[in-house]
Amino acid sequence: MNQFSIESFIQETAQKDENRGFFELEKPQMLELNLNNQKVWTKTGSMVGYVGNIRFERQGMMSQGLGNLLKKAISGEGTRVMKAEGTGRLYVADSGKKIRILHLQEEAICVNGNDVLAYEDAIKSEITMLKSVAGMMSGGLFQVRLSGTGHIAITTHGDPLTLLVSPNQPVFTDPNATVAWSGNLTPTIKTDISFKTIIGRGSGESIQMKFEGSGWVLVQPYEEVYLAESGH
Repeated sequence: MNQFSIESFIQETAQKDENRGFFELEKPQMLELNLNNQKVWTKTGSMVGYVGNIRFERQGMMSQGLGNLLKKAISGEGTRVMKAEGTGRLYVADSGKKIRILHLQEEAICVNGNDVLAYEDAIKSEITMLKSVAGMMSGGLFQVRLSGTGHIAITTHGDPLTLLVSPNQPVFTDPNATVAWSGNLTPTIKTDISFKTIIGRGSGESIQMKFEGSGWVLVQPYEEVYLAESGH
């Protein structure tokens, strides 16, 4: 068979049934959700295809505890989730970002709101915002705390790095590069505003997240800045 034939192309790129788990990484940037009369929450706009009988319902995260004040402070697709329910195979992705599946076992993880791709219905989600950052960054900085037992899927630009936090060694990160952290940690904001940092600087070098205690922080090799579009 010619390696450049359409048949070869189809064999190389076709969907592959491997583990057939609820959450299955079809490709590094593509998540397959195998629903069997189940419900799952995914990031709005992440669906790229599905097979079977699946129903979708778009709604804001405020249905899961987001207050009106917080709703006004947040803008963008990352603030909305979509419920998918039924039986079939659902494929979701987010701008070519790499996907990591995690299984929580009565655990909690905090994730940057824009980096939550999917989670099981059994997982509890709560939305919080670092208030001191709201006025510093366009759209503010909000997180989703996911807790309980079940699968979740998060996304990163490129290969992430996990930094360990210990009582004697706090970790400082750029908010725009911070993806997730262990649920027992509560970050604070450290600012380093001076004449030198103001000139030519606008984000992480002047505004940093400080993590103290025992846990971990996940960062990505990319500064993801969310700008509110004019007219919104």
